[in-house]
Amino acid sequence: MVTPASGPLLQRSSALTQFVLAPNPGPMSLAGTNSYLLRHPGHPGAVVVDPGPPDEAHLQALAGAGPVELILITHRHADHTAGSARLHQLTGAPVRASDPAHCHGNGTPLLDGEVLHSAGLDVSVLATPGHTSDSVCFHLPGDGPHGSVLTGDTILGSGTTMLDYPDGTLGEYLTSLDRLESLGPAAVLPAHGPVLPSLTDVVGDYRAHRLERLAQIRAALDRLGRDATVGDVADAVYSDVDPSVRRAAVTSVAAQLHYLRGWADRP
Repeated sequence: MVTPASGPLLQRSSALTQFVLAPNPGPMSLAGTNSYLLRHPGHPGAVVVDPGPPDEAHLQALAGAGPVELILITHRHADHTAGSARLHQLTGAPVRASDPAHCHGNGTPLLDGEVLHSAGLDVSVLATPGHTSDSVCFHLPGDGPHGSVLTGDTILGSGTTMLDYPDGTLGEYLTSLDRLESLGPAAVLPAHGPVLPSLTDVVGDYRAHRLERLAQIRAALDRLGRDATVGDVADAVYSDVDPSVRRAAVTSVAAQLHYLRGWADRP
């Protein structure tokens, strides 16, 4: 299904979902934000997850694939939320997020464990803080043989997730990975990057990566001493990082130092 010839492409991502790729590529957003549409086959309405940036053609494509009944937000970052007020204006659909600041219309804050009934679907809300404090994932247990999970930025389609410390913390993130792993081999529908076939596999890889980084930071502290700054440790552990993602590397180190020693606020 395609919007008018010059418009964005609506692509199939799973049995119950499609997505429109927003035109906001970058070092942190990869190819751009995947804005998902959820609906039961044959149901006229749709749920939009993460409207993305305030790009009019992108938002018109989402609105035109409706009627949109509900708009959901995985977390507060602008590449997920900046278009939500305009999409509400275009569709009249309420916008719901964990953070009340990103709710619009008569949308109310999302609750952990809540089951949403819209577009012929049951969508379960899972609080998964770590990337940010307000991060949530959406579980579609009936989507294919093992279900699917819309993971926002908690799990990406490629690479690893930045922890937006101090708002997001590593301790919370590891707990969220454990919670997601309990859902089994569901398909992963990330907000950035390609769909992944098994949540179980990707959570294992993510956890192993985090533990490897923690070991590298411990080793760097042994070499540099207790007076090492966050920047010193980042230079040692992320020596090959591209300058465009330097801030993400420093933030990640700060989160890991907080987890290890509680001294990430050093200069």
